[in-house]
Amino acid sequence: MNSFPWLTIFVVLPIVAGLLIFFFPHRGNKVIRWYTLYICIVELLLITYAFSYYFQFEDPLIQLAEDYKWIPFFDLYWRLGIDGFSLGPILLTGFITTLATLAAWPITRDSKLFNFLMLAMYSAQIGLFSSQDLLLFFIMWELELLPVYLLLSMWGGKKRLYSATKFILYTAGGSVFLLMGTLGIALYGYNEPTFNFETSANQSYPVGLEIFFYIGFLIAFAVKSPIIPLHTWLPDTHGEAHYSTCMLLAGILLKMGAYGLIRINMELLPHAHSIFSSWLIIIGVMQIIYAASTSPGQRNLKKRIAYSSVSHMGFIIIGICSISDMGLNGAILQILSHGFIGAALFFLAGTGYDRIRRLYLDEMGGMAPLMPKLFTTFSILSLASLALPGMSGFFAELIVFFGLISGQKYLLTTKILITIVMAVGMILTPIYLLSMLRQMFYGYKLFNAPNSYFFDSGPRELFVSISILLPVISIGIYPDFVFSLSIDRVEAILSNYFYR
Repeated sequence: MNSFPWLTIFVVLPIVAGLLIFFFPHRGNKVIRWYTLYICIVELLLITYAFSYYFQFEDPLIQLAEDYKWIPFFDLYWRLGIDGFSLGPILLTGFITTLATLAAWPITRDSKLFNFLMLAMYSAQIGLFSSQDLLLFFIMWELELLPVYLLLSMWGGKKRLYSATKFILYTAGGSVFLLMGTLGIALYGYNEPTFNFETSANQSYPVGLEIFFYIGFLIAFAVKSPIIPLHTWLPDTHGEAHYSTCMLLAGILLKMGAYGLIRINMELLPHAHSIFSSWLIIIGVMQIIYAASTSPGQRNLKKRIAYSSVSHMGFIIIGICSISDMGLNGAILQILSHGFIGAALFFLAGTGYDRIRRLYLDEMGGMAPLMPKLFTTFSILSLASLALPGMSGFFAELIVFFGLISGQKYLLTTKILITIVMAVGMILTPIYLLSMLRQMFYGYKLFNAPNSYFFDSGPRELFVSISILLPVISIGIYPDFVFSLSIDRVEAILSNYFYR
């Protein structure tokens, strides 16, 4: 067993390195940018090295575990550990954050604070995905709220203060329910409070109390995922945030809600999850149809992509609630797939805005001959988003379908009906994505924009686009790599439902 505190280093390194930025010279934007990028690369390389050499992929148990008494007076512990399920989101966090810092290079105003906030979010997200303690999970959940609020309110669009306020009200309101559930589980049935995941997973609760805990956690995770009707903060936030912030929101932040649904609602509260899963599947199907129907009506490009994110998160909900190993593996694959594709689409939307200074689709048109590289990458990743075979989204959604059909929980008639409605949602997806491409890159020529704006994607932007495209294609060709990480852990989680 490896005793080196790898996970503590991964959590602490970005935020500590970020604090050093404030000691840099005042006019050192270039130095600050390179320093932040180096920290992200070093972190990602360390994560890859540690997972490659010290993680046993066939072992479903918690590995690289750390358990230190953190604040003795309150009996609080610093408990970290990872399994096959948390491995993918941690690697996704490192990858997307590194590319987001590279995408943010045009930002020069208050660059010290901006880059510190990016690194602080990095620490919070790694900490959340590796937490093995409910209170530590809550602290990491809260730690990333303030950086997102500041990134949105200081570097956003014209309505940034409205969007930032809406974001903090929704997410902080959801956090109250997360804290209530955390304290409830910790205080139930013990002489002394315990926040240990492992202890809580082995604890049985009265059905009424378990349902009460489940609803509290569900509200918190439904806001972050987001699940309708608690999704309305997302389009406004994406519509106003800088595209590097949008990459972190779409690529990682939304996945924290889905991660919490599996890690806490499904693992710790299996009886309540079995009761609620039928209703959540209905909500997931409604979400796919609703968001795919609403998206074509959005004039703002980033809001249209945001609604596509809401639609794709519906597949994750259905996979989680199918209570089958194939469905849950499909949900985990969709978490990673949409993390890459969502981040890429927001990045490309932002690079287009940098050139033409337009976000409304009815003001765009004729960009394809002027910016062929942007057109090509945007088209390929839009096709990936509509689940083109050979791309990661295709396998993720297909396996969620199979997981629902092969699951033991639901009647055949119910499964057929849900599958038909999901298929309708998948038909609506190409409509809003292809119409978006048509409005942006074809249609009428942009008469009012100065020709000097029309320079195509540069080397930095092409590097970011291709870096995200490669894993999308790789997972689409060989999805078994992702399944090999999570399949044993998924079997261990589902044993609570069939053997308890």
